[in-house]
Formats: sequence, C-alpha cells, structure tokens
Amino acid sequence: MNAAPTIGFVIIATATTLTAYVPCALSADYPERPIRMIVGFTPGGGTDQVARIVGTKISESFGQQVVIDNRPGAGGNIATEIAAKAPSDGYSLIMVSGSFAVNPSLHKKLLYDPIKDFAPVTQVAFSQYILTLSPAITVRSVKELITLAKAKPRELNYASAGNGSPPHLAMELLKSLTGTDLVHIPYKGTAPVMTALLGNEVQVTFANMGGALPQIRAGRLKAIAVSGAKRSPAAPEVPTVAEAGVPGYEATGWYGVLAPGGTPQTVVNRLHTEIAKALDNKSVRDQIAAEGLDLAQSSPTAFAAYIREEITKWTKVVHFANMKLD
Repeated sequence: MNAAPTIGFVIIATATTLTAYVPCALSADYPERPIRMIVGFTPGGGTDQVARIVGTKISESFGQQVVIDNRPGAGGNIATEIAAKAPSDGYSLIMVSGSFAVNPSLHKKLLYDPIKDFAPVTQVAFSQYILTLSPAITVRSVKELITLAKAKPRELNYASAGNGSPPHLAMELLKSLTGTDLVHIPYKGTAPVMTALLGNEVQVTFANMGGALPQIRAGRLKAIAVSGAKRSPAAPEVPTVAEAGVPGYEATGWYGVLAPGGTPQTVVNRLHTEIAKALDNKSVRDQIAAEGLDLAQSSPTAFAAYIREEITKWTKVVHFANMKLD
C-alpha cells in the first residue's frame, strides 16, 4: 500500500534534483570556446583599453580567447542593445562605462532595460576628474569658485567634451548642490577643452586627469579639487570637492563587466572569480594605473546595487539640467 507513494516520492525528488543540477552541469566546463567582450566605443578609448587589459589576462586563466568586439555609436547604446539580446550562456559579455547609468535618463527610447536585461559581474576600475581653472581667474578654492559664481550668475563659462559627457554631468551635479549657475560650453572632445581653458575662452572644467595634470604641474592651469569620494593617488595634494566645501559630492567615471540577464549564477561567479584574480595581478594593476584609473573590484551583488544608485543619482542631475539627446 505504501510502495507507490514511496516510489512516486523518489521519482519527484530525483526529477527535482536533476532540474536543479542542469545549470551547474551546463556550466561545469565553462568556457569551452572563445568569449566575446562587446565594447560600445572605438578602439583606443578608455573602455576599449580596460576591456583589452582584462580580456587578455582572463583569456590566459580560461585557456580561451577573449575577443574584443567594438560596436561604437549612440553613446554606447548600440553595443548595449546587442549585449542585451545575446544568449545568456556566458559567451557574450560587455564592458560598460559610467554612461551605462546615464543613458536611461538621456535617451527615452532605449531598446533594453539596464536592470532586467543584465547580470552584473564586477566593477573593474574608476576614474576621477579634476576641477581645473583657467590661469586668468583669481579663484584658488572650491569655496571661492562658488562665491564668485553666485556673485556673477551666468558670467562664468565651463567646458565639457560634449552634451551628456562626464564633465558636463559632473559640473551640473556641482551646480545642483551649490545653487550656482555657470554657462555650459560644449566642445568636440577633450583636447579642444584644454585649448579653450588655456586661452580663457572658458574659466573652469572637470578635466580628465591624464590630459590636465601635465598642464597643472607646469603651472599653466590650476587644480582646486578632484571629483571622487577620496583623494586621487595621482594628485594626493588636491582635496576632494566634498572636502573642499560641498558635502556629499562625488562624480566618477567607471568601468565594469555585465553578462546578459539570465546568465547562470555559476557562470557569473566563475567570471567574477577570474576577473578578480586578474585585477590582483601586478601587471594588470600597473596597466590600469597607467591609464589614470583606480581599481574598483566588487561582488556581483554590490555592483548591481551600485548601478541602481548611479542611475538614480544621474537621473536627478539630467532632469535638473534639462538635458536631452533624443
């Protein structure tokens, strides 16, 4: 009388066990073929360089080639759409930059969901910007800049590398927190920004460390703060914006690896482990430092939470500045 129920229980339990085991079995030998790492920008740029540094190292540990697939355009959105639609098997990844968290508020017609369509693997690196002044302006601190901007609303110009670029967003965040009103002058790239600043066409910008520090060290430009939560090893004498009088300010560029949503957690964890090992390698650390970046390894869970926080923060800034790219 009890035999049938017992057998039935065994069958059900076995089926359940097999079902639970399938994702692990499918990913046990991962990776068995080359991995594609999609990059939404042209070769030679920051995102591309970080992808190649990390990709080269994990290809050694995996014993499989990591192929960089550059798909530039639309601020990274073309590549992100491709990654969102890729199979969830761990063989297509994407190296994203901080624009990933900004694009949802800048572009109203995205063909992907930045949260639901991706499985965060790890943050890899971040970069700070340096608040840089023209030599013609007498300001020597963040507090003095704020005082001058409030005394002369819309008389100071600030430069960026284009609408929606990180320096644009960084300054609009500063404006929103300080109640100041500076006029945005967008340029086509970072080199024209430096030229404009040296010629006093503009008075201030959040500049990339690599481009600005040589001019600052030579005394041709002035640095009054860095944009991160902590001082930069590249310029430890320069305070953060928060230290200099704007509590809570932080604006950094960052890079991280995502997999398509639905990728088995075992695969995500394996990727995280191997990338973490790569970032512990001295050669990798040195190469990333040479790009003017700091390491920023994080767990998949922590990276997912960080992305959510970044989307919330920059949505507020985009709305404050009434930025529109569509």
